Amino acid sequence: MSEDPSLTYTSYLALNEILGAQRPRSAEHDEMLFIVIHQVYELWFKQLLHELAFLQRCLADGDTAHAIRTLRRILTVLKVVVAQIDVLETMTPGQFTSFRARLDAASGFQSAQFRELEAVLGRRSFAHFPADPQARARIEAAMSRPSLFDSFLTYLAGEGYDIAGDRRQLLLRVYRDDAGPAVVAEHLVDLDEGIQEWRYRHVKMVERTIGDKSGTGGSSGAGYLRETLFRPVFAELWAVRADL
Repeated sequence: MSEDPSLTYTSYLALNEILGAQRPRSAEHDEMLFIVIHQVYELWFKQLLHELAFLQRCLADGDTAHAIRTLRRILTVLKVVVAQIDVLETMTPGQFTSFRARLDAASGFQSAQFRELEAVLGRRSFAHFPADPQARARIEAAMSRPSLFDSFLTYLAGEGYDIAGDRRQLLLRVYRDDAGPAVVAEHLVDLDEGIQEWRYRHVKMVERTIGDKSGTGGSSGAGYLRETLFRPVFAELWAVRADL
C-alpha cells in the first residue's frame, strides 16, 4: 500500500482546525492564554479517558504488566495537568477580570469530560449535568458501567482472591502478598492522590484569582471547589493502611 502523498504534518494533526479554535471574545492580551490552557485541559481529559478505558480492559484480561504501565502513563499525564496551573497562575487577578465578564455563563464547572472522568472513577451522582444531550448521555453511560475500582476487584478475583468476603481483609492480603496486584493497588492510590492534588491546586488558583467571588456558570466559585477537597476516590485503599 503506497503512502498518501497528500498527508502532511498539518493535515495529520488537523492543525488548521486546532489553531483556529481560539476565538477570544475581547481584545485583552491574556484571554488567549486562558482559552489555550483550558483547551489543552480538555485534550488531556480526553487522553485520560482513553487510557482509563484501556486500563479497565487490561484489568479485565488480568494483564498486570500493561495495567501497571498504563497507570504510570495516567499518573504522568496528571502531573502535567497539575503543572499547567503554574502557567495559569502567571495571570493576575486584574488581568483575568479584564475579560471575565465576556465569559458569560461559560465555566469549567460545565466540563462534560471531567464529569465523565469522575464517573469512570466511581462517582454516581451529580447535582448538575451539561445541557448538551450527547455529553449527558456519555456521563450516564459511564455511570452505568463498572467503575475503575469495580474493575480492580474483578482483576483480583482473576488473580485468585476471594472478593466476596470482608473487603478490608481482602486488601490486607493483597498488600501482604506484595506481588503484582499490590503494585496495581499502590498505583491506584497514586492516582487518587493525583486527583486530590489537582483539586487542591485548582481551588487555590481560583482563590488567588477571584477570591470568594461567585464563579461563572452558576457555581459558587472557590466555595464549591473547596467542598470537593479531601474526598478520596478509593477510600478503602486509604483505610486499610491503618492495619498494614
